[in-house]
Amino acid sequence: MKRVLVVALLAVLVLSSFAFAEKTQITWWHAMSGSRLPIVNAIVDGFNASHPDIQLTAMFTGSYSETLTKFIASYKTGTAPNLVQVYEVGTQTMLDSQAIIPVYKVPGMLGETWDWAQYIIPITNYYSTNGNLWSMPFNSSTAMLYYNKDLFTKAGLDPNKPPTTWKEVEEYGQKLHDSGVKNVLSFGWPGWIFEQMFTTHNQLFANNNNGRSGLATKMLFNGDFGTMVLGTWTKLAKEGIFLYGGPEYSANTAFKSGQLAMLLQSTSSLSGIEQGSEFAVGTSFLPRFEGYPMGDSVIGGGSLWIRKGQSTKELNAVWEFLKYLAKTDVAIQWHKGTGYFPTVNSAVKALLDEGWFSKDQNYLTAFLQILSGRRDTAAVRGVRLGPFVQIREIERTAIEKAVSGVMTPKQALDEAAQKADQLLQDYAALNS
Repeated sequence: MKRVLVVALLAVLVLSSFAFAEKTQITWWHAMSGSRLPIVNAIVDGFNASHPDIQLTAMFTGSYSETLTKFIASYKTGTAPNLVQVYEVGTQTMLDSQAIIPVYKVPGMLGETWDWAQYIIPITNYYSTNGNLWSMPFNSSTAMLYYNKDLFTKAGLDPNKPPTTWKEVEEYGQKLHDSGVKNVLSFGWPGWIFEQMFTTHNQLFANNNNGRSGLATKMLFNGDFGTMVLGTWTKLAKEGIFLYGGPEYSANTAFKSGQLAMLLQSTSSLSGIEQGSEFAVGTSFLPRFEGYPMGDSVIGGGSLWIRKGQSTKELNAVWEFLKYLAKTDVAIQWHKGTGYFPTVNSAVKALLDEGWFSKDQNYLTAFLQILSGRRDTAAVRGVRLGPFVQIREIERTAIEKAVSGVMTPKQALDEAAQKADQLLQDYAALNS
């Protein structure tokens, strides 16, 4: 009897191992940490549960920059994942990498068709070349104004009327400063906010149509418009209104603790800011400079790229996951859990139907902002630069030097442009 049981047990183990081995194994590298990580894991778990023939393993591989660097290196050694998340500044690098399959080609490779019109247009515009989508929209965001309604009320300001222009930012800032707010305004991702000023006012940031009609070889951010923008921020810093808050999400903590009255930050911070603040949080469009044309806020966040050189079974499994992300309920799950845009129109409609945006209109702000601008120019589609990661850091350093008084805004931007131009020319020499 014992022998029979042992044999039966071994048979079960063998069959179980065989069944597991039959699953198509795929790997996804991503940069989602903190409060976003549990949402990623929940989505992956849901996908695996609904696709018993596929085993998707999601791996956090560090920051956006680290993940991009690791992917490029691993592709050269044959150890790259099937799917990788890359932030928007890595787009040109991925296009030139020779390491990816354009996502628009995948349905045809697998004998399928796919409706690309279901995705939010400003998102697909950013990641498209010649009308074709090269990477799959995933964690798309834009920047908006967050403000502390309680501090507005204390300063005698209407908490339901945030500033709409930079002139009003200064006027409101002086009143907030007088009411006891030591530092009124700060930014997350300072270089990205600087870039946002160009897109929202329909100004080119680099030559060759922002690098979209050919590789960019010269930055334009040190012209009259860029100098005016940084000059305004430097003036606000001298007045005690603007505080340089460091890179990425560094300024969020000061805002959530009530030390700042206003913050320009990614929409992806919305859930964390609302949950971590003990005051009423308001949101609004990015402030504008009067007298300049209307543009649109530009997409941030990241997209998903498919590695070249995988088997048809692996590619099919990757495609199944990308289709899963486009399901209405999954897109809503991602949006509600993070604040990133749902990428498909059906999710936006479902959210409207359930009254989600009426319950918390802060989630509606970014949608209204990005859907109300123009879409027909290279300036509003966003800039593409090969060495964008390094150039954004150069931008951030220039902003820091100007607002701290180390250099004038013009000097800081001229120095930054000279360094960035050299990087662009070196990149073009390698990739032309």
